[in-house]
Amino acid sequence: MLKNLFKQLFSSFLDLVPILAVVLIFQILIIRQPVPDVASLIGGTLFVILGLTLFIQGLEQSLFPLGESMAYAFARKGSLFWLLAFAFCLGFGAAVAEPALIAAADKAAYIASAGNIIEQSDSARDGYALGLRITVALSVGFAILIGVLRIIRGWPVYYPVFCAYACIAVLTPFAPADIVGIAYDAGGIATSTITVPLVTALGVGLATAIKGRNPMTDGFGMIVFASLTPMIFVMAYGMLI
Repeated sequence: MLKNLFKQLFSSFLDLVPILAVVLIFQILIIRQPVPDVASLIGGTLFVILGLTLFIQGLEQSLFPLGESMAYAFARKGSLFWLLAFAFCLGFGAAVAEPALIAAADKAAYIASAGNIIEQSDSARDGYALGLRITVALSVGFAILIGVLRIIRGWPVYYPVFCAYACIAVLTPFAPADIVGIAYDAGGIATSTITVPLVTALGVGLATAIKGRNPMTDGFGMIVFASLTPMIFVMAYGMLI
């Protein structure tokens, strides 16, 4: 395990090398300014490498095995209702806990308050941010439910994707202008640190457990639903409020 940890540390360092190289090249050769606070830069880089390493190790040892094992268990149980209920709850719980979603919802609430879209009070901002988070979480839960149903029924992945894009195209002209940008960003925000590994593990595990399904062609594709449905739900949320 220690050997794997050191190997992952080196791999994380290699992943960061292009970013560091771009920053240093532009800082030194283009802007021609000394790198500010070199000690903090080095310390922060080491923290990022360590954080990436621990995160990837955590995924491999907990979230991926957990998602796959639960997918196997539900497939063996043979209950469509409980499998779909689990898929919805998993998507909802993963999205509502996303750090990126929490940060983006708080920022959107602050800007909406400053722009007099909502009242300039803590309660109004908290309510707006919570509403966005719950809306996105519901949309992700619904997306994972549809993704699981697609795997079970054997539908091509592009059927629900085309339907989602059509809904987005129809809703966009009617949604308030101040919510459209948030809605479009919500898809990327919702499919982040927690949601992606859990959903991927669920899809691959389910496609592996169900006879006649290919993990490569059927197990992947649920993330795209989780990135599209928040656009629809958030625009509808904006139209309602």
